[in-house]
Amino acid sequence: MFKLDGRVALVTGGSRGIGRACCEALAEQGATVVINYQKGEDKAREVADAIGKAGGKAEIAGFDVADSKAAEAAIEEIAKRHGRLDVLVANAGIAIDGLLLRLKEDDWDRVLDVNLTGAMHVCRAAARHVLKAKEGGRIINLTSVVGETGSAGQVSYVAAKAGLIGLTKTLARELASRGVTVNAVSPGFIETDMTAAHIAGEAREALLKQIPLGRIGRPEEVAEVVRFLASRDAAYVTGQVIRVNGGLLL
Repeated sequence: MFKLDGRVALVTGGSRGIGRACCEALAEQGATVVINYQKGEDKAREVADAIGKAGGKAEIAGFDVADSKAAEAAIEEIAKRHGRLDVLVANAGIAIDGLLLRLKEDDWDRVLDVNLTGAMHVCRAAARHVLKAKEGGRIINLTSVVGETGSAGQVSYVAAKAGLIGLTKTLARELASRGVTVNAVSPGFIETDMTAAHIAGEAREALLKQIPLGRIGRPEEVAEVVRFLASRDAAYVTGQVIRVNGGLLL
């Protein structure tokens, strides 16, 4: 079930959090995983080493998704080296909080450049190769519950994640005729470094009261959904936003 033997998958922002969990989940099912990072090569190598020790196959690739030329060159090199690229998981993202009236334009630009434009860069570069996948290519974009609900003080992050949903649906229509599926996974609040930095103390307790399941999610719970969407078993699922949020948004 959900076997990925022989498939090559690129996960952007794969060195920690949800990205790391996705790398490990895909490798467990036989995929060769390419772990992208922008900073923190040591963390990326740590993930690759852990996958290797568990019997999987992984390598690292450092580039900034916001740099279109770097992203395109890296993806071309990955596809050339392996002779294929079957799965893209566009997970790389950053958050710089701020109310609209206090928002710095540089912060807005950087969040949009990474979270939305960066996703477009890797989707565009990878699409040329996933279109050639013999058993159907897969593109999976990581959005967020706040992309659908809004979140005060996160105007740039929310705008980027909402835009990513539109990008996903449009790509699903554009690539469907070639058997490529494009979906978005929308996590709620997950135990990651980013969540810990933005939600703590009383804010965390208040948030837990809003989640019907009464807890913060785990990165592995998001990765399980990504693994399904990457597999042959998800061949008839495209253009969807799959929510993994404990019931926060129903």
